[in-house]
This record gives sequence, C-alpha cells and structure tokens, in this order.
Amino acid sequence: MKTTFRVFAYLRRYPLLGSVQLICAILMVLLMLVFPEVATHIVDEVVPNGNTGELITAAAIALAAFAGTNLFNSLRIVINNTFEQRVIYDIRSDLYHKLQRLPMRWFDNKRTGDVMTRVTEDVTAMERVLIDGIEQGLVAILQIIAFGIWMASKSPALAGIALIPIPLLALGAFIYTITAPERYRQVRRTTSDMNSLLHDNLDGMQQIKTFTREDTELKRFNKASDLVRRAALRVMKVWAVYSPSMELSRNLGYVLVLGFGGYWMITGQHGFQPDSGGTLTGFLVSLSLFYEPITRLHQLNQIVQQGRAAGERVFEIIDAEEEPGIDEGLELKQPVTGHVVLKSVGFSYNENMPTLSDVSIEAKPGETIALVGHTGAGKSTIINLLNRFYEYNSGTISIDGVDIHTLKKSSLRSAIGYVTQESFLFNGTVRHNLELANPGASDDEIWHALEVANARDFVERLPEKLETNVGERGVKLSVGEKQRISIARVVLKAPPLLLLDEATASVDTETEKLIQEALENLMTDRTSFVIAHRLSTVRNADRIYVMDRGQVIEQGTHEELVKKNGHYATLSRTSLIAEAKE
Repeated sequence: MKTTFRVFAYLRRYPLLGSVQLICAILMVLLMLVFPEVATHIVDEVVPNGNTGELITAAAIALAAFAGTNLFNSLRIVINNTFEQRVIYDIRSDLYHKLQRLPMRWFDNKRTGDVMTRVTEDVTAMERVLIDGIEQGLVAILQIIAFGIWMASKSPALAGIALIPIPLLALGAFIYTITAPERYRQVRRTTSDMNSLLHDNLDGMQQIKTFTREDTELKRFNKASDLVRRAALRVMKVWAVYSPSMELSRNLGYVLVLGFGGYWMITGQHGFQPDSGGTLTGFLVSLSLFYEPITRLHQLNQIVQQGRAAGERVFEIIDAEEEPGIDEGLELKQPVTGHVVLKSVGFSYNENMPTLSDVSIEAKPGETIALVGHTGAGKSTIINLLNRFYEYNSGTISIDGVDIHTLKKSSLRSAIGYVTQESFLFNGTVRHNLELANPGASDDEIWHALEVANARDFVERLPEKLETNVGERGVKLSVGEKQRISIARVVLKAPPLLLLDEATASVDTETEKLIQEALENLMTDRTSFVIAHRLSTVRNADRIYVMDRGQVIEQGTHEELVKKNGHYATLSRTSLIAEAKE
C-alpha cells in the first residue's frame, strides 16, 4: 500500500478543499440516516394510528433529506473533481520535471513508448484512484460507520447478526488484494510493450514501406496486442469470481437478518414483538445502506490495485537518481574565454568496453579543434562529455581552468552551442524553434541570425516566413534547411564555446557550401570542437586530433599530419578527399 499512500500524500497540498469535501460527506451521510428512521416511524406509529397528516409530514421530511443528501453530494463531487485534477496536474508536473533531470544513461535504457505510456496512461490510471478513492472510499467508510452505529442503537443483537458476513467479505478482499498486484503489473507491462512497438513503427513507417514489411509488422503488433488482451482477460476472470462471491456473502447477511429478525418477532426475543415490523423494516433499509458501501469498497479495491500498478511505474521515474550538477555547483566566471583541456580522460558506456582511454586534448581560446577518425573512434563521446550528458570516469575536463564536474550544469551548458548531425526541430513555427535559444530576441536579431546562418533567403520564401510551422521534427523542411535553422539558433545564443558534430553530413555539395560558410561565420572568435569526415571542414582547423578506438593517435595541423604520412594521411587520401569530390 506504500504506492497508494504516496498518491494520497499529494492531497496534503490542498487542506481547504479536503476539509470542505469531508464536511460535505459527513452532512450527506447524516441526512441519509433520516430515511430508515422515517420508515420505522411510519410502519410502527403512523400507519397503525391511521394519521394521514403525519404520513404526509414524514414523507416530506424524507424527501427533504434526500434532496439535502443529493445537494451535498453534488457539491462534494464538484469539489472532489477540482481537488483531483489539481493533484493529477501536480503528479504530471513532478513526473515531467523529473524526466528533465534524469541522466542520458537512464534514457539509453528506456524505450520512448514506455516512457510516454507512464506519463499518459499510467498517470490516468492513478487518477482513477484519486477520483474513486476519495469520492467513493471516503463516503463509503463514513456510511458504514454511521449505519453501523444506527443499527447497533436499534438492536445490538440484530446488528451482530448483520456482521456475520463481514469476516467472509474481509477474507475475500484480503486474498484479492495480495494476489492482484502481479496481474495488474502484467497489464501495464504488456500495454507499455505494445505502445513502444507502435511508437517505433510509426517512426519507422518509411522503412517498413521501403522493405515491404507491412505484413510482418502487423503480425508483431497483433502479437503484442494479444498479450495485452490475455493479461486483461486474466484480471477480468478473477474479478468475475471475486465480485459475485462478495455479493453472495452480502446477500447472506440480508437472509440472516430477515430470518433472525422475523423469528425474534414471533418469539418476542431481544426486544422484538409481533408489532415490531417498523423496527425490522427500518433495520433492513439501514442494512442495505450498510452493505452497499462495502460493495463499493470491493469495486474500489479493483481500481486501487490497477492504480497501484500504474503508480509503481510512475514513482519508479520520480525516484530515479538525478544527474549530478543540476542544482549544485559553481558558476562559470564571466567572460568565458573558452580554454578547454581534456587530460587523461577515460570513459565507458558500459563496464565491459571502454569507449575513451587516456585522451588528452587542448583547445586554446578562439581555436578550432577538429576531431577525425572512423565511426566508433570516440569523437561524439567527447562532445557528450563536454556537454556533461555523461560523466567521465577518470582524468579531468576543464574550462578556463575549472573542472566541469564542479560546475552547475545550467552554467556550463549556457556557455555551449551545440549543432548535431541530425538537427532536431520542434513541431512549431520557425520563430518558436529559434526563440528556444533566446526567448527575448527581437525580429531584427532573429533575421540577423538567419542571415549569418545562410538561412534568411529560404525563410523569406516560406508561406508565413517566421510563423511557418515546420512540422514534427521539421519534416516540412529539407535536411539542409533544418541544419541552417539549427545554426541560426546557436547564433542567437551567442555562446563562447561551439560543439559541431558532423554538421555538414547528409547534404549535397551546394548545401554543404552554404552550411560551411554559416559555420565559419559562427566559429569566428569562438573556441570550437568540430567533428567531420570531409576535408573541407577540417583542413583549416588550428589543430586536428586523430582518434582510433577511443585514443588520440595523432595530432597537429593538416599540413603537419599529411607530412607524417600516418593514419590521418591515409584518411585524407581515401575517405576525406573522396567525400570532398562528391
């Protein structure tokens, strides 16, 4: 029940709403007590005396009580929904806030579809716990207490008979509760797996069509969907046994009360007389209102178990360890000169295979450093470490003499401009994507950034210029256009340190020239780390570091490395020069 209690812990944030709701629930339950009292009075006194006027008065009182009950119930529902939506908002906010604070290693081991399922479907399942847990659970408990006291006050002996089924109901609830979690976890797991597959297939629809894998992927999806169906059916089958069993136990209580009450009226035992029909009638009405919330609690148990399984998945994220340096650390001294030093740096994405080993690189203020090497040599890993997307295992990395491990990450990243090989644009306007770097930028500043990035001409030709929607991931723009928007975004940020990860890859020669010119404009008077496979990108670098299998094997200028006739010279004669000719 730890997870359930954690959900309800959010309720403490709104004590006034909780208090008003409790008052409404108490008043509603107290008014519900009026009807069995009126029923007893009518059968025992009004009807035997033939008092029509008193009958009308009693009926009016019962009707007024019902009206009051429903009035307070309506008010309570409104308050509860307001209460519940605020709490759900808080949970979603906490969850998304935590996602932004998790290290990249965490995302490396999670599927996007699974994470999305937790944020959407699992939080919604938790919502049912709050809606029904408060709305039904609170009223049910108050109702059981109130009518239990009323029945005991009328006939302790008959109240004792009414309690006979309670152990059976409690035992059934206990067995269901201890066996249910794994069934509901299986439903959440299979649903998450199906959503993850769906997310992957939607992203890869072009590849599915290209390789004509529609039938195969349909079979995979149907298999995942069938697992969801089986898990859900397993839950429903158990409920199909549990719910009627609990209903039968409750019906046993009605039969026992009616049988013993009737027998005691005949024999005159326990204060009952042959003319005590009103007492027995009122008792049966109360018994219905006593057992009915018990049934609701059983139904609520099913919802709670479902919400518990979902809550475990949500709190697994909220409890995950955050990346270091989020809230604590030093601020970079201003102005940042951009003197970057990597000294004997070692790093591994997993313990069994080192990615970097004893890497030492220096970039003096304003220098352009090129990183070259075959795929998997460790170039992009260096960029990741400089951004502190991952934490290096050994050695040191410093900026202006300060170890980046001691820096607050927001301070570090505010000094870095990062252009990736596959530029990412959000589903929004050109303006929205540019203002990510500088929310307060004026139109003049935005157009200047686009001009520096060689993007102004094509943006001016767009239907709505800056207000043109670029689509999901920038799908409405070409690769080169998206890349130039990304460069313009970094221009707006105006950072002292640039990290360019193969920013001219996957474009044609003409577009490469435009991007290369934009990058040269961007790199002026800034320390820059450039990853590239093309000779035109690296030949003018102040220093080139050649990497192989996670180590620096050569360093120097283009001319110096060509004269050495080593690994770099071989790359220049093959892949670099070959690509430059394309």
